[in-house]
Amino acid sequence: MKIRVGVGSTPVTLAQLTELVEVTTELHYDSIWLPEVLSSPGLDPLIALTMAAALHPSVKVGTTVLFTGANPVRLARRLAAVDQLSGGRLLVTAVPGIAQGAEPSAIGVPAGALGTVLEDTLTVVRALWRGERVDHEGPAGHLAGVAIAPLPRQDPLEVWVGGTSVANQRRAGRVGDGWLPALITPEEAAKGLERVHAAAAAASRQVSEEHFGVSIAYRTPEVDGPHLERLSARLGARPLDDVVPSTPEALVGLLERFIAEGFSKFVVRPLCGPERTAEVLAALAPAVVGLQR
Repeated sequence: MKIRVGVGSTPVTLAQLTELVEVTTELHYDSIWLPEVLSSPGLDPLIALTMAAALHPSVKVGTTVLFTGANPVRLARRLAAVDQLSGGRLLVTAVPGIAQGAEPSAIGVPAGALGTVLEDTLTVVRALWRGERVDHEGPAGHLAGVAIAPLPRQDPLEVWVGGTSVANQRRAGRVGDGWLPALITPEEAAKGLERVHAAAAAASRQVSEEHFGVSIAYRTPEVDGPHLERLSARLGARPLDDVVPSTPEALVGLLERFIAEGFSKFVVRPLCGPERTAEVLAALAPAVVGLQR
């Protein structure tokens, strides 16, 4: 397996984005990842990633992007444009959205329909990326003879599926090109990997062994009590340190456990303000970048 470690953040200024690009490339992290969370501070990920790609000629740019609550034609066009403008450096993970706080109302899709809408949107987006003229009626909407141009630079532009639930694991196997969960233990991830493969086999398809990763939150000293309480509520009975490490040594240990279970692509997300992200990533680099091979 090719082990790769990317970085995740939510910059809100050009200066923070530039600093993130610099620390990623100078310290040899693999890629930059920006999330799409509508109700939280952060630059629009696709606009910001286009800028990041322009700032450096080789940095890979990735996003966990909402495939729910979005016009599928507009989504297909925007992702294709970023892939073209970056020279084929875009990495995409489709997510249903966070079911907490104001985010569900911002997305605008009933919780029970998120998975169905994601899959239907992915079907439409892939058809558009193949250059087809699409007629469609389904949860993603109504289309009559729609085509887009330009198409993505990558052919195909792969779409992994995010999410930790069993339903998302099976969805990754059924329709995804890979699986990127978060807030999960190595043992839970190993069981999820089996479910992904089983769902893929049932759908007469395969997911590459190279296409399993984890987005790992890294706890910094400034994470306050309320934030920890929200994290603990999402984790249930699972130990916080088993999912969200707080020292370089603990992070390396967690990465090694995931690697032993068959995971090879990682996104490290410091839980700190974007003004501190580059500093934290620089401190972590000597410990984690060396795991790449």
